[in-house]
Amino acid sequence: MHEAAVACLSKSSSKSAFFDGLWLLSMGRQIKRVVCAMSGGIDSSVAALLLKQKGYEVLGFFMRNWDIRDEQGVCKADQDAEDAAWVCKKLQIPFQEVNFVKEYWNDVFIEMIRDYESGITPNPDILCNRHIKFTALLEHARHTVGADALATGHYARTSAGEFATEYSGQQVRLLKAVDRLKDQTFFLSQVPQKALRRTIFPLGEFTKDVVKKIASSAGLERIAARKESMGICFIGKRNFSEFIAQYVDPRPGNFVDLETREVVGRHNGVHQWTVGQRCNIAGLARAYFVAEKLTDSGDILVAPGHDHPALYSSTVHAGQPHWIHSPPEDFYGRGMLECEFKFQHTEALVPCVVTSRTHNPWHRSPSKNDLTVSLANPLRALTPGQFAVFYRGDECLGSARILRPGPSQFDLDVDSCRTKRRES
Repeated sequence: MHEAAVACLSKSSSKSAFFDGLWLLSMGRQIKRVVCAMSGGIDSSVAALLLKQKGYEVLGFFMRNWDIRDEQGVCKADQDAEDAAWVCKKLQIPFQEVNFVKEYWNDVFIEMIRDYESGITPNPDILCNRHIKFTALLEHARHTVGADALATGHYARTSAGEFATEYSGQQVRLLKAVDRLKDQTFFLSQVPQKALRRTIFPLGEFTKDVVKKIASSAGLERIAARKESMGICFIGKRNFSEFIAQYVDPRPGNFVDLETREVVGRHNGVHQWTVGQRCNIAGLARAYFVAEKLTDSGDILVAPGHDHPALYSSTVHAGQPHWIHSPPEDFYGRGMLECEFKFQHTEALVPCVVTSRTHNPWHRSPSKNDLTVSLANPLRALTPGQFAVFYRGDECLGSARILRPGPSQFDLDVDSCRTKRRES
């Protein structure tokens, strides 16, 4: 089964990616030794299997990013490491555990805590990929075992395919996976170009169902039967409020109804709440949802109802963009970029226009290097600290961190929504 699937991979690759790969191969050094980032899960296990079947010298590296001795909850790192080692033994490839606890703490975790203290909701998965997996791990693999490339179990593709190499100097593009439901380019939207040139995504041409069949037919039933990991491992089985309370001191404040400006409840700190979240305020007949966090006063403005117009905006202000391949020509030429947008992995793409004050004279934004993203449809709970990720066709162009949403539908009184609510 898995041999047939591998054969299917070469047939289903796009012609452009294939010829780009041949060009890169002819200009650079052929990839031979590949380090595969092993998580103990089915995706990285099958990625390693496919690479070995193609004749690469494969080494399995498990990253330990969190020292479980420092936490009171439960972390699955030990079990994950055991499963990763079992897979490597089964595949007869070398296994190595590498410790990036210090790097993760300094480059991801501390920044995450600072964001929460400031009332911002960060995305540690995107930051971990940028700073740890595709920087620290890649450099470690190159310098300790002389690896030519890094492979991961992400559902994504590049324009170079499996011919990834940085020696040619050719830029590569990050492309969506064939399996659109599993596509993970969102989480790779901050990966440096230098790293992408040395990266292979063996699962990019497969659907999840095929990956499961490959695992089962290769005798990896133990891994195929595992539940998919969800959430952040260092939180363990605790809820988020219990976890974050260990690192951020409580700063009690009020829940304030944004329509009436009346205090409707109390909270222990803006760091425990995110935009769009239900507040669960006791003793109230209707549900309230976080609309805006006022970090100076410590108050949180809340809106009555899940789909309150105060939760929807059609404009986003974002910071300096990270363009994966190169800055889009029309963005810097015309001063505006037409593309597609998402800020949550599971959400559908929305058409948008991106402008910046530097390159468009009629653009207005809070600071010189900011982007303004104008959306075709208003979106709910556009959250500061998350990433605005941009796409054009199959290509993930890059991303920029969201600074704040623009005026809400309630602020703009769209369809007289504010007027009608005041009169009712």
